[in-house]
Amino acid sequence: MNKRVRVAVLLGGRSSEHEISIASGRSVLAALDPARYDPVTVEIGRDGRWELGTGAGSVVETLPVPVAGGVPATLANVDVVLPILHGPFGEDGTVQGLLELAGVPYVGAGVAASAVCMDKDLAKAVLRARGIPVTRNVTIREGDPIDHPFEYPVFVKPARLGSSVGISKVRAAEELEPAVAVARRHDDKVLIEEHVDGIEVECGVLGNRNPIASLPGEIVAHGFDGADWYDFSAKYDEGGMDLIVPPRVPADIVARVQEVSVDAFIATECEGMARVDCFVTGEGDVLVNELNTIPGFTPTSVYAKLFEASGVPYGELLDRLIELALERHERRSKLQY
Repeated sequence: MNKRVRVAVLLGGRSSEHEISIASGRSVLAALDPARYDPVTVEIGRDGRWELGTGAGSVVETLPVPVAGGVPATLANVDVVLPILHGPFGEDGTVQGLLELAGVPYVGAGVAASAVCMDKDLAKAVLRARGIPVTRNVTIREGDPIDHPFEYPVFVKPARLGSSVGISKVRAAEELEPAVAVARRHDDKVLIEEHVDGIEVECGVLGNRNPIASLPGEIVAHGFDGADWYDFSAKYDEGGMDLIVPPRVPADIVARVQEVSVDAFIATECEGMARVDCFVTGEGDVLVNELNTIPGFTPTSVYAKLFEASGVPYGELLDRLIELALERHERRSKLQY
């Protein structure tokens, strides 16, 4: 019998998406086949402390992050790391850099792709340069005038955050500055995005060198905070949204969403996994809104549901992601530095 693969699941994190990450990480732990995997956990607190534990949930050691001989040494003793972290200090290249230093294989995008995709301003710049259609925006930095060329409504959002935290739908000019102030609580770079009148469609991508797209899914939001868009409540409250797979668009548009999603994945140099969020306009154009390199990972999360509908069940999805992480590490270990 082959030796079980020792997997460290990183969960929690310092960002506002801490609890979502905990739920995702626990789902992953429950789904890892105990005949194939020997899991350990690294739970990162909101205060940045790392708790090393067993897959059963018992805490072995608590460390400040990171200390010599501590976290990197522990991670170096596993076969692969599954970072199920969302937002800053987890999805933005910082943890990925630590794992590169530790020399351990890990699931998902590398340092550069993680950092670029976390920054909606940089991601759109890369996609535009590669000829991939994106939603229009202006970027506001400290000292810039708070203005834009779009008709209302517009969306105001922090450049580097997720789960709709800090985002406002602005319907009139007098609401703009307060909305920018809300976004600046989370980031000193803020995007003002044009409102797209269309269907929100999300697509999963899986792979390294030859990535594949899932069936896309249409998002129908029922936010309970009075919002008429895909806000935090719609994403995470029970019954907050419906996912319709495949989306209610013509077959050629479904194929176009898949094509654009894979193109965006490759353009930003993603590997392993990403969820690509798009809009389909009334004219049938497909616009990329953003890429999430570590999407929500419960069995009912959009990424897992899209691949389930595409014939890849949750457990097999995890198997494939771990295989992709090991393949990339093996390939890159042959490079000379």
